[in-house]
Amino acid sequence: MNGLKMLKGSAVLPSVAAVVLSTLGWLLAESSQGAATRPPSGSAAMDKPSPLKPPAKGSIPVAFLLSEGAVVIDFTGPWEVFQDAYIPGRMDPLFELYTVAETTKPLHASSGLTIVPDYSFENAPPPKVIVIPAQSGRGEAIVNWLRKSSKNADVTMSVCTGAFLLARTGLLSGKAATTHHGSFQSFARQYPDIQVMRGARFVEQGNLATAGGLSSGIDLALRVVERYFGREAAAETAYQMEYQGQGWMDPGSNQVYAQERASTDEHPLCPVCLMEVDPKAAGTLKSVYQGKTYYFCAPQHKKEFDNSPKAFVASAK
Repeated sequence: MNGLKMLKGSAVLPSVAAVVLSTLGWLLAESSQGAATRPPSGSAAMDKPSPLKPPAKGSIPVAFLLSEGAVVIDFTGPWEVFQDAYIPGRMDPLFELYTVAETTKPLHASSGLTIVPDYSFENAPPPKVIVIPAQSGRGEAIVNWLRKSSKNADVTMSVCTGAFLLARTGLLSGKAATTHHGSFQSFARQYPDIQVMRGARFVEQGNLATAGGLSSGIDLALRVVERYFGREAAAETAYQMEYQGQGWMDPGSNQVYAQERASTDEHPLCPVCLMEVDPKAAGTLKSVYQGKTYYFCAPQHKKEFDNSPKAFVASAK
């Protein structure tokens, strides 16, 4: 995933990469056999967002849903946006931020960052905005809380492979969504009733929204600020953050990921996540299918491929 491996640490890959793919293991293991979907040209499949009405007074409650392995930038990026959101002359914060998990016991985010959740599912205040980062949680408790809390939320937004958890609730069924570019294929196979929008920085569908990988969550959070308080407030927030990205104003600005990279003999890609693999490195994982050798960036990816090689080969054509 952009050099991100969620299944194993590697000396030749960024440490964040190891963490993100480690939380993807269960997603890949549960994938179905469907072919990868592709969006139509343009953004016709994306709902045009409508403005959100902020409360007359008080702050907007924002819940950051966490479990083991939560990827730090996926939730701290949006956290910073909502924290810095600002309207001149207003003294109270625009957003009230808190973390929520199944329990309030300390949990470990990517690279071992320890977090003590503010609330458990039993006592968390009702949120108006829910942020779902990439993470390992997938049990009934987290799915039920998310499904229940989304009913009265203005926006439920996933970042990166947090889209898998949101999809698990069934709320995205029949809708369009995006996720990290390295997970397009597995997301499409596991949820064939959800249209994967390649090349989208984020996708908005009513009160649901999904962002691409990692830094995309910053842009989606700025978009939420814009929906509540207008473009000028979002632009001022970005300015104060010294954030120069423009993706929050253009949902289709991830076009670099609209087309899959091609695997070659010189630069083979893992058929599961399309991450480049060094075939000459000691211990490189590989499988042979129909006379062709495929290389893998992680043991779980090799296992997934070996279980159904035809599905991966077909989706790559």
